[in-house]
Amino acid sequence: MARPNVGNKKSSHKNLSNKSPFRTATLWLIWGWLLIFALLPNILVIAVSFLTRDSTAFISLPVTLDSYVRMIDPLYFDVFVHSLWMAGITTVICLLLGYPFAWFVSRVDKRWQPLLMLMLILPFWTNSLVRTYALKLLFASNGLINKSLLAIGIIDAPIDILYTQGAVIAGLTYLLFPFMVLPLYAVFSDLRNDMLLASQDLGASKRQTFWHVVLPLTTPGIISGVLLVLLPAMGMFYVADILGGSRNLLVGNIIKNQFLDARDWPFGAAASVLLTIAMAVLLLAYRASSRRIGKTDFNEVA
Repeated sequence: MARPNVGNKKSSHKNLSNKSPFRTATLWLIWGWLLIFALLPNILVIAVSFLTRDSTAFISLPVTLDSYVRMIDPLYFDVFVHSLWMAGITTVICLLLGYPFAWFVSRVDKRWQPLLMLMLILPFWTNSLVRTYALKLLFASNGLINKSLLAIGIIDAPIDILYTQGAVIAGLTYLLFPFMVLPLYAVFSDLRNDMLLASQDLGASKRQTFWHVVLPLTTPGIISGVLLVLLPAMGMFYVADILGGSRNLLVGNIIKNQFLDARDWPFGAAASVLLTIAMAVLLLAYRASSRRIGKTDFNEVA
C-alpha cells in the first residue's frame, strides 16, 4: 500500500497559508473600495432625495416625497421622455451598426482582429469632451460638412446640423458605439461554429439559424451593450450642451442644473435615483438572460 505524500501536502498547505494574508488583504481592499466609492455615495444620494431643499444648507428636514412627485410635472416629465427617446434611438443605431460589425470582426482572420479592435478603441485615447467639440466643428454652418457639400454643389446654402436633435444623437452614437461593439464581439467570439453547422444539418435556413440559434446566444451581449449605451446616453449632459443647445436636454442636464444652478439637491438626487433604478432593471434582465443561456445545452439550441 502506497504511503501518502505527506511532504507535498505540508508544502501545499504552507503555500496556501502564505497566500492567505495577501488574498485576505486584496478582498478587504476590493470590498472597502466598493463600500466607499460605490455603496456609500448611492446611499447618500437616496437619502438626500427624500429631504427638503434649503436655501442656505442645501438640504434639511423633514423627510418628504416632493422631489419624486415633481417628476410628474409636465416640464420635467417631457424632458425625461425626450431624453429616453434620444437615448433609445442612439441605442438602436449603435445596435444596428455594432451587431454586424462585431460579427465581421469575429469572423475575419485572427491576425486582423487586433488591428480592427485597436481602430475601434483608438478614439478612447482622446478625451470625449475634446471629441465632442471636434464634432461641433464638423456640424457648424461653416464647418467641414457644409463646406464640402457646398463645394460639390449638392446644396446651395448651409444646412442646419448643429443644435438639432440629430446632432445630439450623432454625437452620442459616435461616443458610445465602441461600448456596444465590445460585449457583442465577446459573445460572437465565444459562439461555437458546430452549433451553426448542426442547425444547418437539421434543415434550418440561414434566417432560421439566426433567429433560433445566433440571436438567443448573443442576447447577453445585446443586453450588456444596451446597458452600456442607453443609460450613459441619458446622462451625457455635455453632449446636449455642445451639440444640442437648450432645446435638446437630457436627464443629465436636469441633474447638473439642479445640483449646480438651482441648488435643489433633493430633486437632482431623485433624478439620479431613477437612473440607478433603470440600471438595476437592466442588470436584472442581463442576469436573467445569462442564466437562460447558461441552462441551454447544445441539444436544446439545435
